[in-house]
Amino acid sequence: MSDKKSVEITAHDLPLHCPTPDVALWSQHPRVFLDVLKTGEVTCPYCSTKYVFTGEAPKGHH
Repeated sequence: MSDKKSVEITAHDLPLHCPTPDVALWSQHPRVFLDVLKTGEVTCPYCSTKYVFTGEAPKGHH
């Protein structure tokens, strides 16, 4: 079992930033915006949370 979290992201969650609003205040780090649309997944450089994009990309994003 992996010790790293994996979080599914949809177009509704964009623009993606970590930590997300539902993270407990004590475990937050500086906010960083992440480009999950480029490859379909991205890992936060601070906490190593992996975000995976599911569904259709919103119109106007490349």
